[in-house]
Amino acid sequence: MATRRKAASAPRVGEWAFLVGLLLAIVLGLFPQALAATTVTAVLVVLGIIVGLVNVTSKESHGFLLAAVALLVAGSAGYGILPGVGDYLGAILVNISTFVAPAAVIVAVKAVYQLARKS
Repeated sequence: MATRRKAASAPRVGEWAFLVGLLLAIVLGLFPQALAATTVTAVLVVLGIIVGLVNVTSKESHGFLLAAVALLVAGSAGYGILPGVGDYLGAILVNISTFVAPAAVIVAVKAVYQLARKS
């Protein structure tokens, strides 16, 4: 009975880490003065690591990595030229990139390991 609870709680942790990380990235992109940048970065990186370890299965890794690359490219684009919303949009995407990058690295390493293990 205890193993069922443990197995069921692992996806919950990943789901919550993803939701909290995404919401935190958006809110702190809208209010960049709320916390110190190093604190925000550390929290987003830790949440990204949790998502990469717990939330993404091997079947989902290809789609996740493709979406992560798209988000990382979008996060590196310059949004300062959009008056009014450009700074906020840029900050949100940088925060999302900070959140997604560690998860993408972990998922990519897991995928490479799976490929090497098959051969």
